[in-house]
Amino acid sequence: MAQLTEYTSYADAQAHANSAALWELFDGDRDYLNIAHECITRHADGSGRAAVRIAHADGQDEILSFDTISAGAAQFAHWLDAQGIQQGDRIAFMLEPSLPFYVCLFGAMQTGAISVPLFTLFGPDALRLRVGDCNPTILITNAEKADLARGAVNADGAPRVVVADQGLLDEIKQYPATYEPKTKANDMAVFQYTSGTTRELPEAVKHSHRTLVTLMFAALYGTGIRPGDEFFCPSSPAWGHGLWHGTLAPLAMGVTTGTFAGRFDPVRLMQALDQFGITNMSAAATHYRMMKNSGKGGDYAFHFQKLSYTGEPIDPATLEWIDQYFHVPACSMYGTTEIGVVLVNYPGAEDFVVKPGSLGKAVPGQKLEVHRADGSITDPGEIGELMLWRGGGWLSTKDRAKTDEDGYFYHCGRADDVIISAGWTMSAVEIENTMLRHDNVLECGVIGVPDEARGQVVKAFVVSNVAGSDALTKELQDFTRERLAQHEFPRIVEYVAELPKNPAGKVHRKMLRDQEAAKAAAAAV
Repeated sequence: MAQLTEYTSYADAQAHANSAALWELFDGDRDYLNIAHECITRHADGSGRAAVRIAHADGQDEILSFDTISAGAAQFAHWLDAQGIQQGDRIAFMLEPSLPFYVCLFGAMQTGAISVPLFTLFGPDALRLRVGDCNPTILITNAEKADLARGAVNADGAPRVVVADQGLLDEIKQYPATYEPKTKANDMAVFQYTSGTTRELPEAVKHSHRTLVTLMFAALYGTGIRPGDEFFCPSSPAWGHGLWHGTLAPLAMGVTTGTFAGRFDPVRLMQALDQFGITNMSAAATHYRMMKNSGKGGDYAFHFQKLSYTGEPIDPATLEWIDQYFHVPACSMYGTTEIGVVLVNYPGAEDFVVKPGSLGKAVPGQKLEVHRADGSITDPGEIGELMLWRGGGWLSTKDRAKTDEDGYFYHCGRADDVIISAGWTMSAVEIENTMLRHDNVLECGVIGVPDEARGQVVKAFVVSNVAGSDALTKELQDFTRERLAQHEFPRIVEYVAELPKNPAGKVHRKMLRDQEAAKAAAAAV
Protein backbone atom coordinates (compact mmCIF):
# COMPACT_ATOMS: atom_id res chain seq x y z
CA MET A 1 0.00 0.00 0.00
CA ALA A 2 1.30 3.47 -0.89
CA GLN A 3 2.50 5.79 1.87
CA LEU A 4 1.22 9.34 2.28
CA THR A 5 4.45 10.75 0.87
CA GLU A 6 3.56 9.18 -2.48
CA TYR A 7 0.30 11.13 -2.79
CA THR A 8 0.33 14.78 -3.89
CA SER A 9 -3.27 15.69 -4.75
CA TYR A 10 -5.89 17.33 -2.56
CA ALA A 11 -8.34 14.52 -3.31
CA ASP A 12 -5.83 11.91 -2.14
CA ALA A 13 -5.19 13.89 1.04
CA GLN A 14 -8.90 13.76 1.88
CA ALA A 15 -9.12 10.08 0.99
CA HIS A 16 -5.99 8.67 2.61
CA ALA A 17 -4.69 11.01 5.33
CA ASN A 18 -5.38 9.67 8.81
CA SER A 19 -3.49 8.92 12.00
CA ALA A 20 -2.69 5.33 11.12
CA ALA A 21 -1.21 6.39 7.78
CA LEU A 22 0.98 8.97 9.51
CA TRP A 23 2.48 6.37 11.84
CA GLU A 24 3.52 4.29 8.83
CA LEU A 25 6.07 7.01 8.00
CA PHE A 26 8.07 6.31 11.18
CA ASP A 27 10.13 3.55 12.76
CA GLY A 28 8.61 4.21 16.18
CA ASP A 29 5.13 3.39 17.41
CA ARG A 30 2.60 4.80 19.86
CA ASP A 31 4.62 3.43 22.79
CA TYR A 32 8.22 4.10 21.80
CA LEU A 33 9.40 6.89 19.56
CA ASN A 34 12.37 9.27 19.58
CA ILE A 35 12.61 12.43 17.49
CA ALA A 36 16.40 12.23 17.13
CA HIS A 37 16.18 8.69 15.76
CA GLU A 38 13.39 9.55 13.33
CA CYS A 39 15.02 12.76 12.06
CA ILE A 40 18.71 11.84 12.05
CA THR A 41 19.89 8.39 13.12
CA ARG A 42 17.80 6.29 10.75
CA HIS A 43 18.98 8.36 7.77
CA ALA A 44 22.69 8.11 8.69
CA ASP A 45 23.72 5.36 6.27
CA GLY A 46 27.39 6.20 5.79
CA SER A 47 26.79 7.89 2.44
CA GLY A 48 27.56 11.41 3.66
CA ARG A 49 24.22 12.65 2.34
CA ALA A 50 23.46 16.25 3.29
CA ALA A 51 20.99 16.83 6.11
CA VAL A 52 21.30 20.59 6.60
CA ARG A 53 22.66 23.36 4.40
CA ILE A 54 23.41 26.56 6.31
CA ALA A 55 23.70 29.88 4.50
CA HIS A 56 25.74 32.13 6.79
CA ALA A 57 25.22 35.87 6.58
CA ASP A 58 28.94 36.37 5.92
CA GLY A 59 28.66 34.47 2.65
CA GLN A 60 29.98 31.12 3.85
CA ASP A 61 28.08 27.89 3.24
CA GLU A 62 28.10 25.01 5.72
CA ILE A 63 26.80 21.58 4.80
CA LEU A 64 26.22 19.00 7.54
CA SER A 65 25.52 15.36 6.73
CA PHE A 66 23.17 12.98 8.48
CA ASP A 67 26.25 10.93 9.37
CA THR A 68 28.06 13.85 11.02
CA ILE A 69 25.06 15.05 13.03
CA SER A 70 24.17 11.50 14.09
CA ALA A 71 27.66 10.77 15.40
CA GLY A 72 27.93 14.11 17.19
CA ALA A 73 24.48 13.83 18.75
CA ALA A 74 25.25 10.35 20.06
CA GLN A 75 28.56 11.52 21.54
CA PHE A 76 26.85 14.51 23.13
CA ALA A 77 24.18 12.21 24.59
CA HIS A 78 26.89 10.08 26.20
CA TRP A 79 28.55 13.27 27.46
CA LEU A 80 25.27 14.37 29.07
CA ASP A 81 24.99 10.99 30.78
CA ALA A 82 28.51 11.47 32.12
CA GLN A 83 27.45 14.87 33.50
CA GLY A 84 24.69 13.20 35.48
CA ILE A 85 21.83 14.50 33.35
CA GLN A 86 18.58 12.68 34.11
CA GLN A 87 15.48 12.08 32.03
CA GLY A 88 13.28 15.18 32.13
CA ASP A 89 16.16 17.59 32.84
CA ARG A 90 16.07 20.65 30.62
CA ILE A 91 19.03 21.44 28.35
CA ALA A 92 18.75 24.99 27.00
CA PHE A 93 20.84 26.25 24.12
CA MET A 94 21.17 29.70 22.62
CA LEU A 95 22.98 29.04 19.35
CA GLU A 96 22.73 29.98 15.70
CA PRO A 97 22.28 27.07 13.25
CA SER A 98 25.60 25.20 13.32
CA LEU A 99 27.00 21.77 14.08
CA PRO A 100 26.84 22.43 17.86
CA PHE A 101 23.19 23.47 17.54
CA TYR A 102 22.08 20.22 15.90
CA VAL A 103 24.35 18.07 18.07
CA CYS A 104 22.83 19.61 21.21
CA LEU A 105 19.24 19.53 19.93
CA PHE A 106 19.23 15.87 18.96
CA GLY A 107 21.71 14.62 21.55
CA ALA A 108 19.65 15.92 24.45
CA MET A 109 16.47 14.36 23.08
CA GLN A 110 18.15 10.95 22.75
CA THR A 111 18.87 10.85 26.49
CA GLY A 112 15.32 11.70 27.51
CA ALA A 113 16.35 15.23 28.49
CA ILE A 114 14.24 18.10 27.14
CA SER A 115 15.69 20.46 24.54
CA VAL A 116 14.92 24.16 25.04
CA PRO A 117 16.01 26.30 22.06
CA LEU A 118 16.39 30.01 22.89
CA PHE A 119 16.57 32.95 20.50
CA THR A 120 20.12 34.25 20.06
CA LEU A 121 19.01 37.91 20.14
CA PHE A 122 17.39 37.74 23.57
CA GLY A 123 18.51 40.49 25.90
CA PRO A 124 19.25 39.86 29.61
CA ASP A 125 15.69 40.32 30.86
CA ALA A 126 14.09 38.11 28.21
CA LEU A 127 16.71 35.40 28.74
CA ARG A 128 16.47 35.52 32.54
CA LEU A 129 12.69 35.17 32.47
CA ARG A 130 12.79 32.10 30.24
CA VAL A 131 15.66 30.45 32.06
CA GLY A 132 13.88 31.09 35.34
CA ASP A 133 10.73 29.53 33.94
CA CYS A 134 12.16 26.29 32.53
CA ASN A 135 15.04 25.87 35.06
CA PRO A 136 17.56 24.20 32.75
CA THR A 137 20.40 22.18 34.22
CA ILE A 138 22.76 23.31 31.47
CA LEU A 139 22.65 26.40 29.23
CA ILE A 140 24.77 26.05 26.11
CA THR A 141 25.82 29.07 24.06
CA ASN A 142 28.76 30.46 22.11
CA ALA A 143 31.70 32.49 23.41
CA GLU A 144 30.12 35.77 22.33
CA LYS A 145 26.97 35.16 24.41
CA ALA A 146 28.66 33.47 27.39
CA ASP A 147 28.68 36.54 29.66
CA LEU A 148 25.02 37.22 28.85
CA ALA A 149 24.19 33.61 29.69
CA ARG A 150 26.08 33.77 32.98
CA GLY A 151 23.92 36.74 33.91
CA ALA A 152 20.93 34.37 33.96
CA VAL A 153 22.53 32.03 36.54
CA ASN A 154 20.62 32.02 39.83
CA ALA A 155 21.95 32.16 43.40
CA ASP A 156 22.29 28.36 43.47
CA GLY A 157 24.63 28.44 40.48
CA ALA A 158 22.15 27.02 38.00
CA PRO A 159 22.15 26.61 35.14
CA ARG A 160 25.68 25.57 34.34
CA VAL A 161 26.85 27.60 31.34
CA VAL A 162 28.74 25.62 28.69
CA VAL A 163 30.42 27.23 25.68
CA ALA A 164 29.80 25.25 22.49
CA ASP A 165 33.15 25.73 20.79
CA GLN A 166 35.63 23.40 19.15
CA GLY A 167 36.81 22.43 22.62
CA LEU A 168 33.40 20.94 23.45
CA LEU A 169 33.27 19.11 20.11
CA ASP A 170 36.73 17.70 20.78
CA GLU A 171 35.76 16.69 24.33
CA ILE A 172 32.73 14.65 23.28
CA LYS A 173 34.71 12.72 20.66
CA GLN A 174 35.94 10.37 23.39
CA TYR A 175 32.43 8.86 23.52
CA PRO A 176 30.82 6.31 21.16
CA ALA A 177 29.19 7.56 17.96
CA THR A 178 26.04 5.50 18.53
CA TYR A 179 23.44 5.77 21.27
CA GLU A 180 20.32 3.84 22.21
CA PRO A 181 17.46 6.34 22.83
CA LYS A 182 15.76 6.23 26.20
CA THR A 183 12.35 7.71 25.43
CA LYS A 184 8.74 6.72 25.11
CA ALA A 185 6.46 8.42 22.60
CA ASN A 186 4.70 10.47 25.30
CA ASP A 187 7.88 11.66 27.02
CA MET A 188 8.58 15.38 26.75
CA ALA A 189 11.09 16.31 24.02
CA VAL A 190 10.99 20.09 23.52
CA PHE A 191 9.94 23.16 25.48
CA GLN A 192 9.19 25.82 22.88
CA TYR A 193 8.74 29.44 23.88
CA THR A 194 6.47 31.45 21.63
CA SER A 195 7.86 34.80 20.55
CA GLY A 196 5.12 36.66 22.37
CA THR A 197 1.70 36.39 23.98
CA THR A 198 -0.46 38.62 26.12
CA ARG A 199 1.42 37.40 29.19
CA GLU A 200 4.58 39.14 30.35
CA LEU A 201 6.42 35.83 29.94
CA PRO A 202 5.33 33.72 26.99
CA GLU A 203 4.45 30.28 28.31
CA ALA A 204 6.55 27.37 27.14
CA VAL A 205 4.61 25.01 24.88
CA LYS A 206 5.55 21.48 25.88
CA HIS A 207 5.95 18.94 23.08
CA SER A 208 6.34 15.18 23.42
CA HIS A 209 8.23 12.99 20.98
CA ARG A 210 4.97 11.90 19.36
CA THR A 211 4.31 15.55 18.39
CA LEU A 212 6.53 14.77 15.41
CA VAL A 213 3.84 12.46 14.05
CA THR A 214 1.07 15.06 14.26
CA LEU A 215 3.42 17.61 12.73
CA MET A 216 3.54 15.64 9.51
CA PHE A 217 0.06 16.80 8.52
CA ALA A 218 1.46 20.35 8.31
CA ALA A 219 4.60 19.11 6.53
CA LEU A 220 2.70 17.15 3.91
CA TYR A 221 -0.09 19.66 3.29
CA GLY A 222 1.15 23.02 4.63
CA THR A 223 4.66 23.06 3.20
CA GLY A 224 4.13 20.22 0.72
CA ILE A 225 7.38 18.45 1.63
CA ARG A 226 8.05 15.18 -0.17
CA PRO A 227 11.16 13.01 -0.58
CA GLY A 228 13.26 14.46 -3.39
CA ASP A 229 12.59 18.10 -2.48
CA GLU A 230 15.46 20.52 -1.94
CA PHE A 231 13.98 22.40 1.01
CA PHE A 232 14.80 25.71 2.70
CA CYS A 233 13.36 27.65 5.66
CA PRO A 234 15.11 30.91 6.63
CA SER A 235 13.22 31.24 9.95
CA SER A 236 15.24 30.82 13.15
CA PRO A 237 14.93 27.31 14.65
CA ALA A 238 14.51 28.98 18.04
CA TRP A 239 10.87 29.55 17.04
CA GLY A 240 8.14 27.11 16.10
CA HIS A 241 8.17 27.59 12.33
CA GLY A 242 11.93 27.29 11.98
CA LEU A 243 12.22 24.30 14.33
CA TRP A 244 9.20 22.16 13.52
CA HIS A 245 8.44 23.04 9.89
CA GLY A 246 11.93 24.06 8.82
CA THR A 247 14.02 21.45 10.64
CA LEU A 248 12.26 18.44 12.15
CA ALA A 249 9.62 17.82 9.49
CA PRO A 250 11.90 17.65 6.45
CA LEU A 251 14.61 15.70 8.29
CA ALA A 252 12.02 13.14 9.45
CA MET A 253 11.35 12.40 5.77
CA GLY A 254 15.05 12.24 4.97
CA VAL A 255 14.78 15.51 3.03
CA THR A 256 17.76 17.85 2.99
CA THR A 257 16.76 21.14 4.60
CA GLY A 258 18.37 24.57 4.54
CA THR A 259 18.47 27.48 6.95
CA PHE A 260 20.01 30.91 7.52
CA ALA A 261 22.50 31.88 10.24
CA GLY A 262 23.33 35.40 11.35
CA ARG A 263 21.77 38.75 10.56
CA PHE A 264 19.19 38.22 7.85
CA ASP A 265 20.05 39.51 4.38
CA PRO A 266 17.49 38.97 1.60
CA VAL A 267 20.13 39.13 -1.16
CA ARG A 268 22.23 36.50 0.62
CA LEU A 269 19.09 34.36 0.89
CA MET A 270 18.37 34.59 -2.83
CA GLN A 271 21.98 33.72 -3.57
CA ALA A 272 21.64 30.56 -1.45
CA LEU A 273 18.29 29.64 -3.03
CA ASP A 274 19.94 29.81 -6.44
CA GLN A 275 23.17 28.07 -5.45
CA PHE A 276 21.48 25.22 -3.57
CA GLY A 277 18.86 24.65 -6.28
CA ILE A 278 16.03 24.96 -3.77
CA THR A 279 12.72 23.59 -5.05
CA ASN A 280 10.57 24.10 -1.93
CA MET A 281 10.73 27.00 0.52
CA SER A 282 8.68 27.87 3.59
CA ALA A 283 9.30 31.35 4.98
CA ALA A 284 7.73 34.21 6.90
CA ALA A 285 5.80 36.77 4.89
CA THR A 286 8.44 39.38 5.70
CA HIS A 287 11.17 37.29 4.06
CA TYR A 288 9.31 37.53 0.78
CA ARG A 289 8.72 41.28 1.23
CA MET A 290 12.38 41.90 1.97
CA MET A 291 13.44 39.99 -1.12
CA LYS A 292 11.04 42.09 -3.19
CA ASN A 293 12.25 45.33 -1.63
CA SER A 294 15.88 44.48 -2.35
CA GLY A 295 15.28 44.99 -6.07
CA LYS A 296 17.62 42.08 -6.81
CA GLY A 297 15.15 39.37 -7.76
CA GLY A 298 16.25 39.39 -11.38
CA ASP A 299 19.89 38.69 -10.48
CA TYR A 300 19.33 35.04 -9.59
CA ALA A 301 17.86 31.87 -11.08
CA PHE A 302 15.15 30.14 -9.06
CA HIS A 303 14.00 26.55 -9.23
CA PHE A 304 10.84 26.54 -7.11
CA GLN A 305 8.07 23.99 -7.41
CA LYS A 306 6.40 24.79 -4.06
CA LEU A 307 6.26 27.84 -1.78
CA SER A 308 4.57 28.46 1.56
CA TYR A 309 4.48 31.21 4.15
CA THR A 310 3.20 31.82 7.66
CA GLY A 311 3.04 34.44 10.39
CA GLU A 312 0.89 37.06 8.65
CA PRO A 313 -0.80 37.78 5.30
CA ILE A 314 1.33 38.76 2.30
CA ASP A 315 0.43 42.05 0.64
CA PRO A 316 -0.75 42.00 -3.00
CA ALA A 317 2.38 43.73 -4.35
CA THR A 318 4.61 41.05 -2.88
CA LEU A 319 2.37 38.28 -4.20
CA GLU A 320 2.72 39.83 -7.66
CA TRP A 321 6.51 39.90 -7.25
CA ILE A 322 6.49 36.22 -6.25
CA ASP A 323 4.50 35.35 -9.37
CA GLN A 324 6.92 37.35 -11.53
CA TYR A 325 10.18 35.90 -10.22
CA PHE A 326 9.31 32.55 -8.63
CA HIS A 327 6.51 31.47 -11.02
CA VAL A 328 4.83 29.42 -8.26
CA PRO A 329 1.89 30.50 -6.06
CA ALA A 330 2.77 31.30 -2.45
CA CYS A 331 0.61 29.14 -0.20
CA SER A 332 -0.42 30.44 3.20
CA MET A 333 -0.55 28.10 6.17
CA TYR A 334 -2.20 29.15 9.40
CA GLY A 335 -1.66 27.96 12.93
CA THR A 336 0.04 28.74 16.22
CA THR A 337 2.70 27.08 18.35
CA GLU A 338 -0.07 26.02 20.74
CA ILE A 339 -2.54 24.42 18.29
CA GLY A 340 -0.27 23.59 15.37
CA VAL A 341 -1.06 24.24 11.71
CA VAL A 342 -4.77 23.84 10.94
CA LEU A 343 -5.40 25.70 7.64
CA VAL A 344 -3.29 25.06 4.54
CA ASN A 345 -3.20 25.54 0.77
CA TYR A 346 -1.79 22.13 -0.21
CA PRO A 347 1.38 23.21 -2.10
CA GLY A 348 2.06 20.96 -5.07
CA ALA A 349 -1.53 19.69 -5.33
CA GLU A 350 -2.55 20.28 -8.94
CA ASP A 351 -6.24 19.87 -8.10
CA PHE A 352 -6.26 22.60 -5.42
CA VAL A 353 -6.83 26.21 -6.49
CA VAL A 354 -4.73 28.64 -4.45
CA LYS A 355 -6.67 31.85 -3.87
CA PRO A 356 -4.40 34.87 -3.22
CA GLY A 357 -4.76 36.09 0.35
CA SER A 358 -6.63 33.00 1.51
CA LEU A 359 -5.65 30.84 4.48
CA GLY A 360 -6.87 27.86 2.45
CA LYS A 361 -8.83 24.95 3.87
CA ALA A 362 -8.53 22.66 6.86
CA VAL A 363 -5.80 20.09 7.31
CA PRO A 364 -7.25 16.58 6.95
CA GLY A 365 -8.98 15.61 10.16
CA GLN A 366 -9.38 19.18 11.45
CA LYS A 367 -12.67 21.04 11.72
CA LEU A 368 -12.84 24.85 11.74
CA GLU A 369 -15.72 27.30 11.58
CA VAL A 370 -16.23 31.05 11.85
CA HIS A 371 -18.72 31.90 14.61
CA ARG A 372 -20.77 34.89 15.62
CA ALA A 373 -20.73 36.05 19.24
CA ASP A 374 -23.76 33.83 19.96
CA GLY A 375 -21.95 30.74 18.69
CA SER A 376 -23.81 30.44 15.38
CA ILE A 377 -21.95 29.96 12.12
CA THR A 378 -21.38 33.06 10.02
CA ASP A 379 -22.49 33.40 6.42
CA PRO A 380 -19.88 33.62 3.64
CA GLY A 381 -18.22 37.04 3.73
CA GLU A 382 -19.31 37.72 7.31
CA ILE A 383 -16.51 38.32 9.81
CA GLY A 384 -16.54 36.39 13.06
CA GLU A 385 -14.23 34.50 15.39
CA LEU A 386 -12.21 31.59 14.01
CA MET A 387 -12.96 28.46 16.05
CA LEU A 388 -11.27 25.07 16.09
CA TRP A 389 -12.98 21.83 17.14
CA ARG A 390 -10.65 20.27 19.68
CA GLY A 391 -11.21 17.86 22.54
CA GLY A 392 -14.97 17.62 22.06
CA GLY A 393 -15.63 21.36 22.00
CA TRP A 394 -14.97 24.61 20.18
CA LEU A 395 -11.66 26.31 20.96
CA SER A 396 -11.18 29.99 20.14
CA THR A 397 -8.09 30.80 18.08
CA LYS A 398 -8.47 34.46 19.16
CA ASP A 399 -8.38 35.49 15.51
CA ARG A 400 -11.11 36.98 13.39
CA ALA A 401 -11.86 35.47 10.01
CA LYS A 402 -14.39 34.96 7.26
CA THR A 403 -15.13 32.28 4.67
CA ASP A 404 -16.15 32.48 1.03
CA GLU A 405 -18.71 30.48 -0.95
CA ASP A 406 -16.12 27.81 -1.74
CA GLY A 407 -15.21 27.17 1.89
CA TYR A 408 -11.86 29.01 1.88
CA PHE A 409 -10.88 30.88 5.05
CA TYR A 410 -9.56 34.46 5.23
CA HIS A 411 -7.79 36.15 8.15
CA CYS A 412 -9.39 39.38 9.38
CA GLY A 413 -7.15 40.46 12.22
CA ARG A 414 -6.17 39.54 15.74
CA ALA A 415 -8.73 39.30 18.50
CA ASP A 416 -6.26 40.14 21.27
CA ASP A 417 -3.30 42.41 21.84
CA VAL A 418 -0.66 40.31 20.15
CA ILE A 419 1.36 42.24 17.56
CA ILE A 420 2.75 40.52 14.45
CA SER A 421 5.58 42.47 12.84
CA ALA A 422 7.74 41.06 10.05
CA GLY A 423 6.66 37.57 11.07
CA TRP A 424 7.56 38.05 14.75
CA THR A 425 4.79 37.70 17.32
CA MET A 426 5.23 40.16 20.16
CA SER A 427 3.43 40.95 23.39
CA ALA A 428 2.14 44.47 23.99
CA VAL A 429 2.20 43.74 27.73
CA GLU A 430 5.82 42.60 27.71
CA ILE A 431 6.97 45.70 25.81
CA GLU A 432 4.93 48.00 28.05
CA ASN A 433 6.28 46.44 31.22
CA THR A 434 9.85 46.82 29.99
CA MET A 435 9.40 50.45 28.99
CA LEU A 436 7.78 51.25 32.32
CA ARG A 437 11.06 50.38 33.98
CA HIS A 438 12.67 53.45 32.40
CA ASP A 439 12.97 56.39 34.78
CA ASN A 440 11.29 58.80 32.35
CA VAL A 441 8.22 56.64 31.54
CA LEU A 442 5.21 57.17 33.76
CA GLU A 443 2.63 55.33 31.67
CA CYS A 444 2.79 53.42 28.43
CA GLY A 445 0.38 51.87 25.96
CA VAL A 446 1.57 49.68 23.08
CA ILE A 447 -0.29 48.63 19.93
CA GLY A 448 0.50 47.43 16.42
CA VAL A 449 -0.04 49.87 13.56
CA PRO A 450 -0.02 49.08 9.82
CA ASP A 451 3.30 49.20 7.98
CA GLU A 452 3.87 48.50 4.29
CA ALA A 453 7.13 46.61 4.73
CA ARG A 454 6.48 44.71 7.97
CA GLY A 455 2.73 44.28 8.05
CA GLN A 456 2.65 45.91 11.48
CA VAL A 457 5.13 47.80 13.62
CA VAL A 458 5.04 48.49 17.34
CA LYS A 459 3.86 51.95 18.36
CA ALA A 460 4.17 53.12 21.95
CA PHE A 461 2.16 55.94 23.49
CA VAL A 462 4.20 57.33 26.36
CA VAL A 463 3.34 59.60 29.27
CA SER A 464 6.71 60.95 30.36
CA ASN A 465 8.01 63.10 33.19
CA VAL A 466 10.20 64.99 30.73
CA ALA A 467 9.58 66.54 27.36
CA GLY A 468 9.50 64.08 24.49
CA SER A 469 12.37 64.29 22.01
CA ASP A 470 14.14 62.30 19.31
CA ALA A 471 16.93 61.60 21.78
CA LEU A 472 14.50 60.19 24.34
CA THR A 473 12.79 58.08 21.66
CA LYS A 474 16.09 56.48 20.68
CA GLU A 475 16.93 55.93 24.34
CA LEU A 476 13.61 54.16 24.94
CA GLN A 477 14.04 52.02 21.82
CA ASP A 478 17.53 50.96 22.83
CA PHE A 479 16.39 50.38 26.42
CA THR A 480 13.65 48.02 25.25
CA ARG A 481 15.52 46.05 22.61
CA GLU A 482 18.49 45.50 24.92
CA ARG A 483 16.22 43.89 27.51
CA LEU A 484 13.88 41.88 25.30
CA ALA A 485 15.10 41.09 21.78
CA GLN A 486 16.60 43.02 18.90
CA HIS A 487 13.30 43.02 17.00
CA GLU A 488 11.11 43.71 20.03
CA PHE A 489 10.94 47.49 20.51
CA PRO A 490 8.67 50.40 19.52
CA ARG A 491 9.60 51.70 16.08
CA ILE A 492 7.23 54.61 16.66
CA VAL A 493 6.91 56.56 19.93
CA GLU A 494 4.27 59.22 20.50
CA TYR A 495 4.31 61.34 23.65
CA VAL A 496 0.87 62.03 25.14
CA ALA A 497 -0.48 63.77 28.22
CA GLU A 498 -2.68 60.83 29.21
CA LEU A 499 -3.80 57.41 28.06
CA PRO A 500 -7.37 56.12 27.63
CA LYS A 501 -8.30 53.70 30.41
CA ASN A 502 -11.03 51.12 30.91
CA PRO A 503 -13.21 51.06 34.05
CA ALA A 504 -10.65 48.87 35.80
CA GLY A 505 -7.96 51.50 35.25
CA LYS A 506 -6.06 49.52 32.60
CA VAL A 507 -4.81 51.07 29.38
CA HIS A 508 -7.55 50.76 26.76
CA ARG A 509 -5.58 49.51 23.77
CA LYS A 510 -8.65 49.14 21.59
CA MET A 511 -9.29 52.87 21.89
CA LEU A 512 -5.69 53.53 20.88
CA ARG A 513 -6.12 51.26 17.86
CA ASP A 514 -9.40 52.95 16.94
CA GLN A 515 -7.80 56.39 17.21
CA GLU A 516 -4.97 55.32 14.91
CA ALA A 517 -7.40 53.83 12.41
CA ALA A 518 -9.43 57.06 12.38
CA LYS A 519 -6.30 59.14 11.78
CA ALA A 520 -5.25 56.85 8.94
CA ALA A 521 -8.71 57.07 7.35
CA ALA A 522 -8.72 60.87 7.61
CA ALA A 523 -5.26 61.09 6.05
CA ALA A 524 -6.38 58.94 3.12
CA VAL A 525 -9.24 61.31 2.21
